[in-house]
Amino acid sequence: MKDVTIYTTPFCGYCFAAKRLLSGKSVAITEIDVSVDPPRRSEMVQRSKGGRTVPQIFVGDLHIGGYDEMSALDRSGKLDPILAG
Repeated sequence: MKDVTIYTTPFCGYCFAAKRLLSGKSVAITEIDVSVDPPRRSEMVQRSKGGRTVPQIFVGDLHIGGYDEMSALDRSGKLDPILAG
């Protein structure tokens, strides 16, 4: 399985939903809390090519987007192959 990185903040409902979806698939994630580390927020915006909202989700180097995009991939059956690499 590919490495999954998710940029979050502590009180973000979409962040919790994204982590729950990934946990349900037994996917290990690296979580980066951008609220306590401003340079990481800049990194998130750069990696996502302008994404300023959380969560921003990456599978390896592939930018998935936010929770809505990841959830749509899951509903269409496209998320599991991406995670499998």
